Amino acid sequence: MVLQPTASGVDWNAQFCRTAPLALEIGFGMGQALIAWAQAAPSWNLVGIDVYQPGIGAALLAARSAELTNLRFVEDDANHTLQVAFAPASLSEVHVFFPDPWPKKRHHKRRLIQPRFVELLASRLVNGGKVLLATDWQPYAEWMLECLEAETQLTSLNAGGFAPRSDVRPVTRFEARGQKLGHTVWDLAYCKCA
Repeated sequence: MVLQPTASGVDWNAQFCRTAPLALEIGFGMGQALIAWAQAAPSWNLVGIDVYQPGIGAALLAARSAELTNLRFVEDDANHTLQVAFAPASLSEVHVFFPDPWPKKRHHKRRLIQPRFVELLASRLVNGGKVLLATDWQPYAEWMLECLEAETQLTSLNAGGFAPRSDVRPVTRFEARGQKLGHTVWDLAYCKCA
């Protein structure tokens, strides 16, 4: 099911017909990691946000094929969706894997991870909620680290900021291609800790 969030918000318990921990993947691409997460966490309600229609279609087909009932999709901008579809302190976990690094300096303002976005994201996490990120572009990894470290609501789960590879993140086709090209992957893990 693909939802269009409105200013009135979304009742996620009603959308899933149950009450369960709510989690989110932003920019799920073709959906490989999101589908694997939904299969590994059937007791969680998962939402994927993306604007890439072919990826949404592929993820929908994979979810139907796997008969997943704990997964919903939103076709929208992540900033907008976080503001209107998720209440403060409603998300138990958020994944942001391989967002577009916008490597040209004049395009850096288009990067998803920005101080205001991180603040919004932190406001949507429950106490103890986690945000996991990954990128294979070192300058973007450094920028992400800077933004996350500056957010007072978040605490790194690893000394030095960068984390070991998350076992909840399968190697996607995109990541495998980067590894063949010799790209290093940087993972970050942060918690909204009281």
